[in-house]
Amino acid sequence: MPENRDDMQQLDGYREKIDEIDHRILELLAGRQKQVDRIVAVKKKHKLPVYHPAREEDMISARRSHASAAGLDPDFVEELYRIIMRRSRIEQSGKMARKGVRPGAAVLIVGGRGEMGRYFGSCFSDAGYQLRILDKNDWPRAKQLCEGVDLAVISVPIDVTVQAIFDIAPHLPETAVLADITSIKQAPVAAMLKAHRGPVLGLHPLFGPTTSTLDKQIIAATPGRDEAACRWVIDQFTAWGSIIVTATPEEHDDIMSIVQSLRHFATFAVGRFMAKTRVPVKRTLEFSSPIYRLEMGMVGRLFAQDPALYAEIIFASDRRRNLLKDYIESIRETLEMVEKGDRKQFIEEFKKVSQWFGPFGEQAIRESSFLIDKLIERF
Repeated sequence: MPENRDDMQQLDGYREKIDEIDHRILELLAGRQKQVDRIVAVKKKHKLPVYHPAREEDMISARRSHASAAGLDPDFVEELYRIIMRRSRIEQSGKMARKGVRPGAAVLIVGGRGEMGRYFGSCFSDAGYQLRILDKNDWPRAKQLCEGVDLAVISVPIDVTVQAIFDIAPHLPETAVLADITSIKQAPVAAMLKAHRGPVLGLHPLFGPTTSTLDKQIIAATPGRDEAACRWVIDQFTAWGSIIVTATPEEHDDIMSIVQSLRHFATFAVGRFMAKTRVPVKRTLEFSSPIYRLEMGMVGRLFAQDPALYAEIIFASDRRRNLLKDYIESIRETLEMVEKGDRKQFIEEFKKVSQWFGPFGEQAIRESSFLIDKLIERF
């Protein structure tokens, strides 16, 4: 600490100035929030989406340029504004959620007492929809619950989804949208088209029921029949801040075989091997690099969740099981290289794969570096 009285007074003066600047920053943030509230009113009126990716990226680019001109670190300013914009989206999503695209419409959740059923039930209920629940013990009342329904959402385990579709469809009004939220799409969409004469929409939320906000959460949509009649359902999820990715049921299932089945299975295999060989996980974390902790976090996360859910996802179809067989065969081929201790072949294979990934490699380094930095801040 400075010993000179003048230096101490000068230091106190600097600190007072910082306090004044911080106060002005908070006032500016409050003023910014008032503008956000006005934007929400316009978006509600015209049913505009919360998330506007092009607008946000243009804003980030502009803020980075301003930061450089002001002598500030552009990376720091980008991180700061991404936090501000995310908070803004969450505020907008929360306020938009309180107004439905079709307020008063009747929504039936089949399997509404399950985790995902409860999650989406709350979303629709909070937005002013008439929520009806049909679960295991409610089937004797199915006809009554379906009267005047505008949307029926199938939220049951994969292995009973098709049967649930055929059981509920005869009771639905022909004008009702029939949708499912299963992680496979070909079989459910085909069943809905066969069982129901009205609008059909396949949905797959790529997140779990512990998600605190729908902001920027991806929902895959696979159109089935009468897209115009289904539009309001898509608009509602968009109003909640979700990002809608459209695909055919076939393309969806092909991609999900990689995104879900293969990745979850590979993670399961790593965790099973570590448990079988009794790896001292806590001790390894003491020696771990941030990337190891990140990878172990994903392994631990898998095994902290419902095993039945992951069994459904991994073994959902013959296509997925065949893909896993191909994956295991690829590991067997790699094993030959290990048995020979062939470093030269390893390097050659490594280069081939690196070339195949192409520009994504640099993107992956940037994104993973960001996550690693965040992890370092926490630990």
